[in-house]
Amino acid sequence: MQGEGSSVGTQDAVRTQDAVRGRGAVVAALMLAMALAAVDSTIVSTAVPQIVGALGGFSIFSWLFSGYLLAATVTLPVYGKLSDTFGRKPVLIAGCVLFLLGSGLCALAWNMESLIAFRVVQGLGGGAVQGTVQTLAADLYPLKERPKIQAKLSTVWATSAVAGPALGGLITSYADWRWIFLINLPIGAVALWLIVRHLHEPAREAVPRGRVDWPGALAVFACGGTLLTALVQGGVAWDWVSVPSFAFFGAGLALIGVVVIVERRAEEPIIPGWVWRRRTIAAVNLALGALGLLMVAPTVFLPTYAQSVLGLAPVAAGFVLSVMTLSWPVSAALSQHVYRRIGFRNTAITGISGAALILFTFPFLPYPGTAWQPALLMLLLGAALGLFQLPLIVGVQSSVGWAERGTATASVLFCRQIGQTLGAALFGAVANGVLAARLDGAGSLDSVARILDDPGSVADPEPLRRAVDAAVDSVYLGAGCAAVAALAVLVFLAPRRFPVLDERQLSSQKDQLSPTQQSD
Repeated sequence: MQGEGSSVGTQDAVRTQDAVRGRGAVVAALMLAMALAAVDSTIVSTAVPQIVGALGGFSIFSWLFSGYLLAATVTLPVYGKLSDTFGRKPVLIAGCVLFLLGSGLCALAWNMESLIAFRVVQGLGGGAVQGTVQTLAADLYPLKERPKIQAKLSTVWATSAVAGPALGGLITSYADWRWIFLINLPIGAVALWLIVRHLHEPAREAVPRGRVDWPGALAVFACGGTLLTALVQGGVAWDWVSVPSFAFFGAGLALIGVVVIVERRAEEPIIPGWVWRRRTIAAVNLALGALGLLMVAPTVFLPTYAQSVLGLAPVAAGFVLSVMTLSWPVSAALSQHVYRRIGFRNTAITGISGAALILFTFPFLPYPGTAWQPALLMLLLGAALGLFQLPLIVGVQSSVGWAERGTATASVLFCRQIGQTLGAALFGAVANGVLAARLDGAGSLDSVARILDDPGSVADPEPLRRAVDAAVDSVYLGAGCAAVAALAVLVFLAPRRFPVLDERQLSSQKDQLSPTQQSD
């Protein structure tokens, strides 16, 4: 292993002609597969009124999102380990098939309960797609070129954030809501065909494989599902201080003990101990968990602020947020020029420092202000977070070999997703608490936002708008504190130089992925 520093740019393996030829078809397949998962939540959210009108089940419709999120999140570590054991291709194919199967079943749903169950099937496939695509991005590209594919994947997420609601609105306006699921089938079929035809893994030296840790996978799934259910439904389906809340959190804590016991006894654990014993991976896991936490402020609360405080229409409010998705991939693509000079850790420190400053600036925006002010902050925030996230992901993937890359990548994505779920629960409680203090307990953020959508429903909306402004300001202060926590992790826990494996050494060990065959 070698330190990063000035030698980073000289460590990239020279790809053979066969390894490079056809890579474009594989990258197209990965982008299509990622698009399926990326656009899913945004396109479904626009169709909720039509779905509820057709199927009923208003009291449980939130599980359309929670069920998918739970399934996709808790299976990430399982798929990461399976991809290290059996290869990326079979796991990605299985994930695409599951996602498409779930999409087809969703289109056939006869009531809300069946639709939620089929959304869980979709989530089981979505977890495989998200983790395996990110792992393949590192397999296909040497360190020098890796920001290119990561920037393309970031662009997929950015495009999906903008196109998803628009596409969902068009479908629900001019066609049946079931088409929001059926549209996945031709796109997914093309991605699946490209993967089957063009993605080929070279034969590696036969090594003894331990038995798959199915008890560990089941324990991780049960533990993660229980704790995420407690976080997602707390304050929604039941009060935080209630019997169901205590029951779910208690069961989750008990299952953590079960996971530890099972994984210690496993020959090939789903969540191996080295994920947390290695400073590099542990630090990145914690830092990206904080990223998931702080991302709740712009993605969840900014649209409410833009509509309720600034008085913007939903489309204009979406634009205020979407500018962040424009600067993020550009910054990520350019980050390679920074981390080659100052290293992964220092680049990430630069990015998260800028993000903290921007988040702490938000509460100082004038009231009520104009749309360009928060839009400018979001543009800068996207640029800062592009410098923060990508170097950490690339750094972790470059510090492990092929046989550990899937597990390491999945652990990073898992922690980021857990952070986002925790942030939604935590900041939701903060926002509602501030509103309760400002309005003497009269309503939650959602209820106040609905009132403000109908100007004639209240004689003087100004106190409500100021209360929403104060609530969102508090959330951004909390997000700034999460950014400071990420900064502290990088400063005090992350190694000064990430240990980067020499890719020539990896190639000689036949650990790199070959994306094509001569016959293609």
